[in-house]
Amino acid sequence: MTQTPDIPPIIESDDREYRDTGVPSTVAIAGHPLHPLIVTFPIAFLTAVLATDLAYWFSRDLFWARASVWLIGAGILIGIVAAVTGMMDFIKITRVRQHTAGWVHMVGNVIALGLSLVNLGLRWGDPAGAILPVGITLSLIVAAALGITGWYGAELVYRHKVAVIGYGPNERP
Repeated sequence: MTQTPDIPPIIESDDREYRDTGVPSTVAIAGHPLHPLIVTFPIAFLTAVLATDLAYWFSRDLFWARASVWLIGAGILIGIVAAVTGMMDFIKITRVRQHTAGWVHMVGNVIALGLSLVNLGLRWGDPAGAILPVGITLSLIVAAALGITGWYGAELVYRHKVAVIGYGPNERP
């Protein structure tokens, strides 16, 4: 049996959530939630854009500009899949909507995907032309936003026990 630490939460918390085993994800295979697995790819791709933009800025090598476009495109495509799985949990699991963390996570990720679409549109046809200063600024904002929304996503899983394997005391099959 684990014991809850006496660390004050950054976000609102309910002691009852510590005592149950959580709310399972509505999008799972063999009980394993898909959203936490899928989100790793768009996070990696869209934060790597900042690194490839910086590499282009310092080297002026067009390889890095093209890499940024590919990373943004892949991040958006897989990000849409991640958004769909996350939105299904957001809609179907009441506990997600009851906490600020759920709303910040959802709205922030929608904003990050929207800014990534703008970033891709600016680079389309001329991968290097929009990197300085607008593209790299958008990449920085998206990377920061994903760091923040990732924190709130972890709050949902680890503090509020959303999309974990298990059932709450009133939800046993």
